[in-house]
Amino acid sequence: MRYLFATVAFLAFAAPIAAEARNIVITNDDGLTSNVVALYKALKADGHDVIVSVPCQNQSGMGAALGLRPLTPLEAACRNNAASIGASAAGPMTREGLGSDFYYVNSTPVMAVLYGLDIVAMKRWGRAPDLVLSGPNEGQNVGAIAISSGTISAAQFATLRGVPAIALSAGQNSAGPDLENAQSPIIAEKSAEMVRALDVASNGGRMVPVGLALNVNFPNEAKGARFCVSKVGTYNAYTLKFAENMAASASPEMKEMARTYKMDIPALPGLLLGQNSAKPSADQLQDESFLHLSCIAVSPMQAGYAGDDKNINWVSGVLKGSALAK
Repeated sequence: MRYLFATVAFLAFAAPIAAEARNIVITNDDGLTSNVVALYKALKADGHDVIVSVPCQNQSGMGAALGLRPLTPLEAACRNNAASIGASAAGPMTREGLGSDFYYVNSTPVMAVLYGLDIVAMKRWGRAPDLVLSGPNEGQNVGAIAISSGTISAAQFATLRGVPAIALSAGQNSAGPDLENAQSPIIAEKSAEMVRALDVASNGGRMVPVGLALNVNFPNEAKGARFCVSKVGTYNAYTLKFAENMAASASPEMKEMARTYKMDIPALPGLLLGQNSAKPSADQLQDESFLHLSCIAVSPMQAGYAGDDKNINWVSGVLKGSALAK
């Protein structure tokens, strides 16, 4: 945690610095987006060697889902025409103007990051990258909803592989039908600033401690926002509720999302996403769900579900004091 506090303090006060050249894989759960292209450009401008490996289609909410069956050629074009109908299940994007560093996978976010690590990175560098950046997502991943996030799951899988990883999430206002969103370059430059600070703090070594990932959430208006240390916490910025008729019960947030993606909300059973109107309690004021409203919230996450020594000692005590261990 001391490492994280030092890095965020550096981000808040330091003048611009030049980063070491690093090998970086960008992934996400949204597919080819304005946010991904802008982040790629910002990192390349800093001299990094960057690969993009993302799902063919928008895979938001897929969490840690795996593609356990062999992947099949495309039956529909990828999002933003990253690849065309009939293309192979995974490979380089064919949209004009992207260059040769962009790849897609006709599967889930976790499969996309694994393709980037196991295939593309090995062909490019012959080893794992120095850093995985998952995002920036089109919408914040804060509170309980984060457990279903493909953005966070991709970062978690990379961390469990031993690769330093950061999940990046921006506002829904960074989304759009194509690759030109005014918010994207701002978010990308802030993300690049963080990479520079992590590089300096690491003295050219490992950029995030072993067993730790970071969850970074930008406010809706990222320009001029400062970085702040936060925690995953218990406060929820969003409400989730199952509805028998989504169209009849849709929240203003869902209607805005539907307008952004030019989709209709069906009159069918499904999940409703809304904004939590309750205020955080005094012990929730450092939670990322609250702090991301006013700053760029940086939360440490442990890798996977492993409990710490305190949790292990508690379970040991329960077992020893019962007939379960006899």
